[in-house]
Formats: sequence, structure tokens, C-alpha cells
Amino acid sequence: MKKTKVLAFTALMAALANVISVLAVPVAPGVAVHFFQVAIFLCGILAGPLAGLIGGAVGGLYMGTRIPFIVGGIAILGGACGLFARKVRPFFAGILAWIVQAPYVIVTDYVWFTGFNQPPLSQTAAWTMITTILGLLTIEAIVSAVLAEVIVYYLKRAGISLQ
Repeated sequence: MKKTKVLAFTALMAALANVISVLAVPVAPGVAVHFFQVAIFLCGILAGPLAGLIGGAVGGLYMGTRIPFIVGGIAILGGACGLFARKVRPFFAGILAWIVQAPYVIVTDYVWFTGFNQPPLSQTAAWTMITTILGLLTIEAIVSAVLAEVIVYYLKRAGISLQ
């Protein structure tokens, strides 16, 4: 029964992440933030690292339609969050997971902007883009980690779990 609950929850969080990723909050002209990471964090925190990894990979499919390697980064985010959630509170698990994901983002974005982007960006322009993206992703991770902390608190208080 537990495996069925975990599988259903993982599928639900992956689907929710894809739906939420369509919704963006504009913060500046041409710049928007997404908070689909909260579903990925919840998947890892409540169902474990493997579920977080799978939920992240499947939950990142919409975001990866234009840039496919994003799926790998979101999978890392979910799996790492699940690992850290075994030892620390949900908020810290989310933040630590983002720290683990950040090097992947830096390397893949640099390769994308300087090698695959049409036309390829200069190194200076690529680093400017990457710095901006890292700032936005940090904001997204912090807000999503706070939301995950609150949601997990209320789920536990209500006696809802996957156990």
C-alpha cells in the first residue's frame, strides 16, 4: 500500500509542477519567476529522494520543452531535497538542494548560451545571463522552500502522511 501511495503522490506532484510552471509572476519586463519547485520539494520531502528525483524529472518536462537539460537540473533538485529532508527541516532541505543544483545550472547554462544559443553569446553576455538566472532561481528556491515548510507543517499537524 505504501508504494502505491508514494507512486500516486509522485505522479500528482509531477503533474502539479508542470501545471504550476505555466504560471509565472512577472517581476520586470521580460523577466518572470515560477514557483513549481514547491511541488518538487514536497515530493522529495514527503516521499523520499527517489520520488523527488523522478518527480523532478517528470515535473520539469514543461520547463524543458525549450531547453531540454533543465529536466536534469530539476531532477537533481528533487532528489537532493529528498536526501536532505532526512536530516533537516523542509526549508533547509530546499535551500541545500538548490545549492546542490546550482553548479549544474551554471555549467549547462554556460554551454547553452555560448555553444547552442543562436547566435552564441559572448562570454561576458553569457555570464550576465547566468548571474541573472541564478538570482531568480535563488528567489524561487527560497519562496518555494518557505511554502514547502508551511505545507509540511500543516500536513503533519492534520495527521496526513505517506506512511
